[in-house]
Parts: sequence; structure tokens; C-alpha cells
Amino acid sequence: MSATGFIAKKIKFKGRIAIVCIALSYLVMIIAVAVAGGFRSEIRNGLRTLAGDIRIYSPSGNSQGEQSPINSDAAYIPEIEKIDGITSINPVIYKAGIVKKGELVHGVMFKGIEGYAKPDSTGTVPANSMEITIPTRLAEMLGVAPGDRLSTYFVGEQVRVRNFIIRDTYQALLDSDDGLIAYTDISTLRRVNGWEENQISAFELNVNNRIADSDAISDITEAVGVAIYAYSAEEDESAMARSTRSNYPQIFDWLTLIDFNVLIILILMTIVAGFNMISGLLILLFENIPTIGTLKSLGMDNEGISKVFLKCSAELVAKGLLIGNAIALLFCLIQSSTHLIKLDPANYFLSFVPIQVDVLQVLQADIISFLVIEILLLIPCRFISKVDPAKTMRVA
Repeated sequence: MSATGFIAKKIKFKGRIAIVCIALSYLVMIIAVAVAGGFRSEIRNGLRTLAGDIRIYSPSGNSQGEQSPINSDAAYIPEIEKIDGITSINPVIYKAGIVKKGELVHGVMFKGIEGYAKPDSTGTVPANSMEITIPTRLAEMLGVAPGDRLSTYFVGEQVRVRNFIIRDTYQALLDSDDGLIAYTDISTLRRVNGWEENQISAFELNVNNRIADSDAISDITEAVGVAIYAYSAEEDESAMARSTRSNYPQIFDWLTLIDFNVLIILILMTIVAGFNMISGLLILLFENIPTIGTLKSLGMDNEGISKVFLKCSAELVAKGLLIGNAIALLFCLIQSSTHLIKLDPANYFLSFVPIQVDVLQVLQADIISFLVIEILLLIPCRFISKVDPAKTMRVA
């Protein structure tokens, strides 16, 4: 066996502990990235359902546009559709109401959306859909379930009473007692308000994920506002645009904090794995001083000897990377399909640990950390240049 082969064999034999440590580091890194991506995806999609990415509403009303309608056929809508990044424009109607079941009552914001009413057996969509979908929290508070009737009072110039049938329940993102939203068909709330066919509370605009996750959402919101100002017709009601990020800044600040924590985890795990390899390589270098001296006496230079150690070390890091990735991805698969690990929605907005594996992000984390570890391994390799063949061979 050659001297270089002998060194490689010793490094691989003594590198098993290093592989385990590196695998654990990559396991933590990949799970951290997947969980952060899961939170961002779930919360972003939840806010989209709740309010869209950008909302257009009347400046004379509240952000839901209640009792301050705008025109659904406004002249500026075709211009807004041309703005790059906008994926959908959805008209909605909001109406505050009070639901009652027995002696229990609670305030609820109703949201009317298009396409909620289900077609009947003949394929015809009923003109007066009296079904609603309510938050799970509200169902628990009132002791109701899908199929039950729910009396609702809409207070205005006169009190209007409607008896809805609960179609389904859902887990609300913002699960607070004062932020409960029930979904129904838009035509139902239009009749409750006594509005014309072209009157709505607001438009909710959605943008692509890349824009929604960046500060570019502010530029798109500004572009929407400019389009409203420039292309509104005389008969259009005045309107303004506001991003959901502006309406819920605390949620996006929390997501930014999660991203920062993930970055810290990535840095720490890379450093831990790197220094683990450095310490292991130093031990191997000290143990192989006579061999290094022999190789030098045979004419092998410092760079050649360093390449032997770096190549073998890189193989250990690569094995740890693959093992860590495999275990992390298996965990992600199990968690995403079973929601095995639960969370308290009051603190984390979600009832389970969300998972989203972004292959590009995983590859970036793997490649960057691998390169950093290899760079760190250049530090102990400097020790090779200090080895004097005459002294080491004398000692040997």
C-alpha cells in the first residue's frame, strides 16, 4: 500500500465520529430551512385567504370597505391586470354580524366571495346561497357542527336576520376572539347590504410568491395606487390600495425574526461541523508526522500532501452531508404528511410545525456550508509545511 493510501485509510477509519457530527449539523440545518419555509408558506397562504396580498377599498370606510362600496367594474381594473406580478383580482364583500346559538352570541365578520355557492344536481348555482364556513374556534365556542343552523343578525338602519347552514369549519390563521371571519357567497351579502350588482367592499389582489416574500410588494402596491389615480372614471367611487404586509406588520416582523434565527443556525452548524473536522484533521496530522516526513523526503511537496488530507476530509464531509440530508428529508416527509409535532396556535399562528422543502434552498445551504468547511480545513493543513523531514525521520 502506498503512503498516501495508508493515510487515506487511517483518515476514513478515524472519521466515523466526524461523519456523525457533520450529519447532525446538516440534519439541523435542513430541518431549520424547511420549517422556516413552511411557516412563510402557510402564513402567506393564510393571509391571502384572509385578505389577499393587496387590498383596494374605499378611503371613507375601514380596511374591509364595509358600508363604503366601490365599483366592481371600475375603469382602472384592466390597467391593474397589466401590472407584472399580479396573479388574480378578487371582488369581496364584508359585513359585520352577530351569530346566535341558544343563549350564546358572538360578533363575526362575514366575507362574501365569488364562487362559494355550490351548483345543485342540475348544475345550476342557487341565487340565494345560505351556507357559511366558520372558524373552528367559533364552532367550539357555540357548540355547533357542519349541518347545524346558525341565526345571524346584521345591524344597520334596520336589523336583518338570516338563518345560515354551516357547510364546514376551518382553522383560522389569526385565531383570536375578535378576528373571526365566516365565509359565504358574495351575492348573499350584497342582498343583505341592499347594494347594486356592481358594488363590492373591496378587491383583493394576489401576487406571485417571489414578490409576496420580498419588499417588492411595496412597489406593486404603489403601482396599483397610481393606476387607480390615473385611470379612474368619473362614475367610479374613490379607492385606495394597501398591502396586507402593512395591515399585519407584526406577523411579517415575526417571519423576519424566524429567517434571522435560521441564518444564525446555519452559521453555527457550519462552524461546528468545520471545527469538528479541523480538530479531527489536526489529530490525524499529529499522528502521521513520521509519515508526512517520509513523504517529504521522497520528494512530495506540501501542496501534494495537503491534497491527500483535504481529499479524504472532503469525502467524510460529503458522506455526512448525504446522511444528514437523507434523515432530514425523511423527517420532513413524515411531518408534512402526519403533522406529528404540534404547536400552540396562540403563540405560533399554526397548530402544527409546517414543512416546505425548497430544493434550491437546500442545495444552496449544502454547497455553501460544504465550501466553508473545506476552506476552514486549509487552516490545519498549514501545519504540514512546519514538518521537518530530518527531525521526524530521526524520531521515527
